[in-house]
Amino acid sequence: MNPPDDAALRQQIIRAARSLFARGLTHGSTGNLSVRSGAHLLVTPTGSSLGTVEAHDLSVIDLHGRPVDGPRPSKEAFLHAAMLRARSGANAVVHTHSTHSVAVSCLADTDQDDVLPPLTAYYAMRVGSLPLLDFHAPGDRALESAAEHLARDHSALLLRNHGPVVAAASLGEALDAIEELEETAKLFLLLRGMRTRPLTPAQRTALRTPH
Repeated sequence: MNPPDDAALRQQIIRAARSLFARGLTHGSTGNLSVRSGAHLLVTPTGSSLGTVEAHDLSVIDLHGRPVDGPRPSKEAFLHAAMLRARSGANAVVHTHSTHSVAVSCLADTDQDDVLPPLTAYYAMRVGSLPLLDFHAPGDRALESAAEHLARDHSALLLRNHGPVVAAASLGEALDAIEELEETAKLFLLLRGMRTRPLTPAQRTALRTPH
């Protein structure tokens, strides 16, 4: 089967953007998406709402986050490029400011190496472990090297006081992972103060091991 062409990839991004916005996983002009297209990335532009962005609005950047064509890219485009440089098997990145994930990113005294416990099987399979990166202002390229380093071993990252970013083999898989992350963040907040029984390390490993 031939890989999707540029026009098909653009439509995939727009469908994903509408879905995220309609389900309240983004708001206003927050959040951004990208998909690999040959040697370049298609990424949502700066200041755009995922509820209204159109296929012709998408920006084209290279794998170092430099603009190639189209409107000015999201100021966080470099983060998408960093994730995809680190993960050669990934082809899509989704970044949102989803409410419960952001709430968790604001908590003190969380485990910075693995912010959320593995409460469900699907979280263990789709997200795995979730490191928390120190706060950087949106668009601060000092985040780039830290994100690229952690992304070599983690498909999902949580940016402190900001939100989650997920890389996956396809845009559909990235959407599934970021939604699972948001639902687990919601469960985590609902259960705070209660005794919980997360998956054991053995259960977690078994779920992440191909059968």
